[in-house]
Amino acid sequence: AEVTRCGATAAGMVSAAARLPVPRRTALAGRRLTSVWFGLATCAAALSFSSASATKHDYTSVFSKDRDAGIKFENLPGFTRSVVERDHALITPESRVWSGTPGWKKTNTAHLITPSFPMAAEFTMYLVDMQEGGVFQSDEKGQPHLERFIFVVEGSIFVKCADGPLTLKDDHFAFFPPGYAHQIENLGGAKLVVYERQHFYASETVPAFHHGNTEEKPNLVTPGEIFKLKKCLPEQEEYDFNIHIMDFEPGEFLNVKEVHYNQHGLLLLEGQGIYRLGERWYPVQAGDAIWMGPFVPQWYGALGKKRSRYILYKDTYRPPGHLMAHGAPH
Repeated sequence: AEVTRCGATAAGMVSAAARLPVPRRTALAGRRLTSVWFGLATCAAALSFSSASATKHDYTSVFSKDRDAGIKFENLPGFTRSVVERDHALITPESRVWSGTPGWKKTNTAHLITPSFPMAAEFTMYLVDMQEGGVFQSDEKGQPHLERFIFVVEGSIFVKCADGPLTLKDDHFAFFPPGYAHQIENLGGAKLVVYERQHFYASETVPAFHHGNTEEKPNLVTPGEIFKLKKCLPEQEEYDFNIHIMDFEPGEFLNVKEVHYNQHGLLLLEGQGIYRLGERWYPVQAGDAIWMGPFVPQWYGALGKKRSRYILYKDTYRPPGHLMAHGAPH
């Protein structure tokens, strides 16, 4: 009955708009479309109220091939949902290419965002699937200015470092500043998302090692918005990027249609929805990755019956022209 009522309400609004004279129809088109979205969003939230009471996040769709059960890619030669444009990219799981990366032993990696053309991103974002006996060893001599952030999607790892040792499991993270020696060992089924970049020194102060988990991070105030926001790193000038965790219940969406110089690297951890990038609107779901270049219009609306959560890279505390003076990261 609830579904019927919601459908009838939306249909009635559209029908009423169609009966208006053309000038008024045109003038009211934007308001009608917004009203329809609000109505459908409210119904979606009502129909999926059970998701709000859940306390445990489910990231199993990020790496699992079961997420593609409804699309038989082997029967669709040449088809992919992935798109690469001048100012954005959507990289979907069927397009991932797994290979080895220096420093990672007995480990498969899939690079999703890089400084390479055509992205020319300020950072690198890749997935890590550690096998039994998998180990990573940092290289401070070869890459003295590299900083690294890791987020555990599944499984657990053992970290050896000056502030350790540490055991990190799903939903845990760690930030390794430039020149900070560390080793990562697979304790079982470890699957990670990793962000790396060349640190830009705005002062003599170097960022410090940092670790934690998303549950202990508070939800921050976001004026004008209804989604929940957590920030993994301190909001201090020595940190030239931050990692955001953003939660949306079904029907919630970004109020601000953002356009800014900051770059983003996003991995949808759970849920599904619609992401606007430039003039294109993409259906997205858990496991999809998105690169957003400077000034690309961006917006997200959560759909379905489960809450959405994504992890998002954002460069911070640096002037937008710093790369022009100091050279692009490599």
